[in-house]
Amino acid sequence: MTSIAIVGAGPQLGLAIARTFGSQGLDIALISRNRDKLDDLVGKLTAEGVTAAAFPADVLDHDALTQALKDAATQFGGIDVLEYSPVGTLGSTVLTAPAETEPSHVQREIEFQLYGAIAATEAVLPAMREAGAGTLLYTTGAGSIDPVPQVANVNAAAAALRNWAVNLHKELAGTGIQAAHVGIDVTIGTSTFYGQPKATADLISPTYWDLHTTHRDQAERIFRG
Repeated sequence: MTSIAIVGAGPQLGLAIARTFGSQGLDIALISRNRDKLDDLVGKLTAEGVTAAAFPADVLDHDALTQALKDAATQFGGIDVLEYSPVGTLGSTVLTAPAETEPSHVQREIEFQLYGAIAATEAVLPAMREAGAGTLLYTTGAGSIDPVPQVANVNAAAAALRNWAVNLHKELAGTGIQAAHVGIDVTIGTSTFYGQPKATADLISPTYWDLHTTHRDQAERIFRG
């Protein structure tokens, strides 16, 4: 095993996933826009004995994202696992109900969630195909499956990512490469959101390890606490 690249790494789920995989001996490549926040995560992981490095990139800049993943593969000798987490979008976008949604409201979310995931996958999949092994994991909120009217534009983009990830699983069946969607039907470490239960990131992160190691035939896992 070599490394996992966590795209959209943050101090909750991203850090928890890093700890879960790092505890099993994988090196950790952390990717998001903010260098300072990434450096803070790297410092925490390093203090815990996990090898980690920061590779700043905006997922909306596909060239920068691709380069970050290539740099991570070079530093760590390859990427065994890609985890793409565009779940922090609610704080940085306009939220719209279905009847109020305009194409522009969905476009930004599609670029952030689906197109970013496609670009990240294009950067790592050829090497996985050559090796005949690898894992591709994509995270959305549960609105990708059971949408909530208050965030219709975000849900629409998340549903597109879910559809694409499950389809990718079907395409890659029998190649040694696992692709799966993780839907999170809880809020993470915060007050409840539209009636959702609350869970810690540490309770969720083992789901990713299980899909990587044990249940590689599963295209989807929904975490409901």
